[in-house]
Amino acid sequence: MFVNRWIALIIAAVIGFFVAFLLGYVVIPWLHKLKFGQTILDIGPSWHKKKQGTPTMGGILFMAGFLVSIIVVLLSDRLMGGDLVAGSSPVPGNVKTKFYSGIIMAFAFALIGFVDDYIKVVKKRNLGLTIPQKTIAQIVVMGGYLASLHAVGATYIYFPFFGNLDLKWFFWIVGAAVMYCTVNAVNFTDGVDGLCASVTATFSLAMLVIAVLRGVFGVSLLCAALFGALAGYLIWNWNPAKIMMGDTGSMFLGGLVVAVSYCLDMPWLIVLTGFVYVMEFGSDIIQIAYFKATHGKRIFKMAPIHHHFEKCGWKEKKIVYVFSAINIIGSVIAILLVYFGQPK
Repeated sequence: MFVNRWIALIIAAVIGFFVAFLLGYVVIPWLHKLKFGQTILDIGPSWHKKKQGTPTMGGILFMAGFLVSIIVVLLSDRLMGGDLVAGSSPVPGNVKTKFYSGIIMAFAFALIGFVDDYIKVVKKRNLGLTIPQKTIAQIVVMGGYLASLHAVGATYIYFPFFGNLDLKWFFWIVGAAVMYCTVNAVNFTDGVDGLCASVTATFSLAMLVIAVLRGVFGVSLLCAALFGALAGYLIWNWNPAKIMMGDTGSMFLGGLVVAVSYCLDMPWLIVLTGFVYVMEFGSDIIQIAYFKATHGKRIFKMAPIHHHFEKCGWKEKKIVYVFSAINIIGSVIAILLVYFGQPK
């Protein structure tokens, strides 16, 4: 096994970073050649029109960085006789199931996003899969993932100060709600250069710390690989973006956010460590509900909420800085809750 687990985390982050960054030199020209460019909605901010044609499906960069990082570190550890995923867990099968099924689930969501992106770029329109088509596909993925958790008895949620709460049959309802809302909330966050990747990077760092506190090293490895891959991708996605992640990337990130949270038995953490996701999703729901209730009036100038601030005159970089800072504050609160809420 690795001499030091922290070295394993550093290696995972470094590999993720360089694979995602270097792959940009190959993928971006290739997508340009294929004319896989973003189509911008007419109802969006007018200044977004200049992004028309920017290559999409950029999620390929950090997905590859993440996957290569995980494979290299785990294979190296295995050759050295270690088992970083299970560690010293008394139920290694349970831990491994949550770890690997979570990764598979994230890539399954990415596949849905890829089909959506592909239809958009081929037909040169902003609408890919219809809402019913996308929802059915998501339900299939959600059902498979929740079934894997149920199979190993992971139907409980851990709460600091209180311990585990077995949800029994309610596990399915809570799980479906958490997954559907999270994946789509992360998707909503991808609307400004660098925003979704930056917010998710802060999420991954927070969950890395929490995983260390909880003694679940496999999850900290996932987070380190994800953070490094997102950092490498951000070099290309920072304003003005040379590539966009597309639904391929945002749905992968949404799935991985869910996977990490369930690996820690604390899906409720997303409310804090992914507070910006909640803001984005909530603002859209509020806008729609208020619009229908008042027959045409709006609370926000445009939803999701990052577009509201754009309409108020905020530059994209400012939105990224402020939203990331907000997410860091939520993450710090989550870390403190977990730290002080652990059994003595």
